[in-house]
Amino acid sequence: MAKTLEDITGRARSQTAARPSEAPKPLELQREFKWDLKRTVFISLGLAMFFLLYFLPPLPVAVDPAGKEFALSRQGQLAIGLFLLAGIWWVFEVIPIGATALAIGIFQALFGIRPADVAFRDFMDPSVLFILGSLMVGLAFTKVGLTRRLAFKMLQVTGENTKMILLGVFVVTVILTLFMAHTAVAATMFPILMAILGLYGTREGETSRFGKALFIGMAFTAGAGSAITLLGAARGIVALGFYKQITGHEISFARYTEVMALYGFAMMFLIWLLMIIWFRPEKDRIAGLKEKVKELSAGLGPLSKQEIFVGVAVAVVVALLASQNFIPALKSLNKSAIMLTLGLLFFLTRVFTVEDLEKRIPWNIVLLFGGAMSIGFCLWQTGAAQWMAVHWLGMFKNAPWLIFVLAIFFLVMVMTNFIMNVAAIAITLPVALIIAKYLGVNPELILWTSLAAAALPFCLLVGAAPNAIAYESKQFSAGEFFVVGIPASIIALVLLAVFALTVWPLLGVPALVK
Repeated sequence: MAKTLEDITGRARSQTAARPSEAPKPLELQREFKWDLKRTVFISLGLAMFFLLYFLPPLPVAVDPAGKEFALSRQGQLAIGLFLLAGIWWVFEVIPIGATALAIGIFQALFGIRPADVAFRDFMDPSVLFILGSLMVGLAFTKVGLTRRLAFKMLQVTGENTKMILLGVFVVTVILTLFMAHTAVAATMFPILMAILGLYGTREGETSRFGKALFIGMAFTAGAGSAITLLGAARGIVALGFYKQITGHEISFARYTEVMALYGFAMMFLIWLLMIIWFRPEKDRIAGLKEKVKELSAGLGPLSKQEIFVGVAVAVVVALLASQNFIPALKSLNKSAIMLTLGLLFFLTRVFTVEDLEKRIPWNIVLLFGGAMSIGFCLWQTGAAQWMAVHWLGMFKNAPWLIFVLAIFFLVMVMTNFIMNVAAIAITLPVALIIAKYLGVNPELILWTSLAAAALPFCLLVGAAPNAIAYESKQFSAGEFFVVGIPASIIALVLLAVFALTVWPLLGVPALVK
């Protein structure tokens, strides 16, 4: 005991003696001041954009090719200002991303953009609760140990090469999105990737280029994979509904996959190339990984009862969600209610505890998507999004068909970084299909272009749930995500042009209609 007390008092003396030398040096103070100045600048920039729209006179009316006018209301003009403020604050993380989300609701209520009860109600929209349920699935996999088993199995296949490990992760992510929503896929993959990152040697609280590639690449490929089938995301069903209503033609499940599969898989491969170039892993190989994985796998022993229970419960829920597209009797079941029932079941069976609810659920991410839903509905309901879409696409009504198609892709991709991809489709697709008639562009090409773009929100965390789930790894900042998202978006745009010119015509989707 005496020795222990000596150690303690010795540490206390050394800490006391060190305090004067720990005072920030002038250079450190200067750096801290620079960071504070930068933060202040971007806070001010966001506010300036909002108040610029607040004080500007009414913006010009948008007119579509048919001559229909779309006037922008006062509330719509303020919604655009709030849209810009949120984007700046999210990209530069001037305050926690969940706090920016709260600001979205606060500004709507304070400036009369929408009533407070409407603006804040969106924070508990069923889509947000579906994301919460998906996060619970990932947490359950981690708690019972299933994630380690899955990670070890994957690593036994990919081997020790870090580039092949990344490719294996991306392939598994895309394959899972063929059968389940990309949000649930990201929540399932997240703990597996954390286990892989631990084997790579990245300690908790540390970042690495491999970690950035792992998590950002997972988010990107989850989006690319979700474009391949109607099961990957709800946007496909919505888009096909609009398409049938406007054109009178119906697209089957098989036809959807036939056209979108090559684009999704090609995008996955290009994302992999971008990740290994942009975030070149520190290690080419993880020496001794195979032996370590075998040793760790053997140490897990047989599947426990909890692992079997969680695995079966999740499999049943995934099958139920997938079957809703084929079994009419199941369509009335709310997806969010199904996912939350699974979370409730885990509490009832003591897979989860109250500590898990308080400490392990990333509420910052839940708030982030609440804010994303609120600004999305705000732009939609005030008419701001439609006004922007008509203005943008109207600029290309006399352009060559390829430029018009790329303009649609760009618009949807930008919008889906800020608002729900379903809303981006609902706002943009009807306008684009109307303008396409004047240019003689095949409406089916417009459909696939919009769906491809809506799956790829590569710049902002709020663009899709996988982006925000990946951010929870703390391997990258919102700014880093935004920067790498720019070349990824350009790649997606160029690939779309290649498909529109070469691949899709071979699949019966010509650019022009006779």
